[in-house]
Amino acid sequence: MGNVVHFVIGIFGNAFALFLFLAPLITFKRIVKKRSTEQFSGVPYVMTLLNCLLSAWYGMPFVSPNNLLVSTINGTGAVIETVYVMIFILFAPKKEKSKILGLFILVLTVFAMVVLVSLLALHGNARKLFCGIAATVFSIIMYGSPLTIIRLVIKTKSVEFMPFFLSLFVFLCGTSWFIFGLLGKDPFVAIPNGFGSGLGAVQLILYAIYRKNKGAGEEEEMEMEKHKAKPHQQKPSPSQEQV
Repeated sequence: MGNVVHFVIGIFGNAFALFLFLAPLITFKRIVKKRSTEQFSGVPYVMTLLNCLLSAWYGMPFVSPNNLLVSTINGTGAVIETVYVMIFILFAPKKEKSKILGLFILVLTVFAMVVLVSLLALHGNARKLFCGIAATVFSIIMYGSPLTIIRLVIKTKSVEFMPFFLSLFVFLCGTSWFIFGLLGKDPFVAIPNGFGSGLGAVQLILYAIYRKNKGAGEEEEMEMEKHKAKPHQQKPSPSQEQV
């Protein structure tokens, strides 16, 4: 019975994680439309990519048995996040472009080093421990990367650059994988996702507080729409002025 519940929670975790990976589609549709990343941060997507790569590696049978569900969803997430990072680099300002590109290269380097060390130098429990610690550390960093956005929300009192669905699925994904880790007695899954669940809850609370506040970008768009909708007043002719 315990194994069945563990598997079912893993399926829910996969579903919520997929929604989490797809939630930024709204943001990237806006980025592509405006051909600008505005004040959106690219850091969370790069760190999520690293987390996906390391978690997918940790879930492989020859590293950590009974965690194949972890590998399948994180492998899918790695592909999705790579697309996001490429789009962000394409439309980001020059300074931000260099920053995100540098982080992207660093992510691939770190992942390659973890893979090589775990394959060539470690075996059995030592391999699981090493990969688990690496996945845990960068999972926490991934969940912590939106802290810059949280600071922006508190400073501007606007949630314009903190998408609701992204925050919601951070909470749901973190909570489900936290339970999955507890049921499977796997601290390398439970600890980082417990942190993610808590951080997701903080984001949702902030959204509830500031959701009615409109961001500067939204206000500008509304003003432009009003201006377009307002009929042009014709200048009176000389004869009308005389009357």
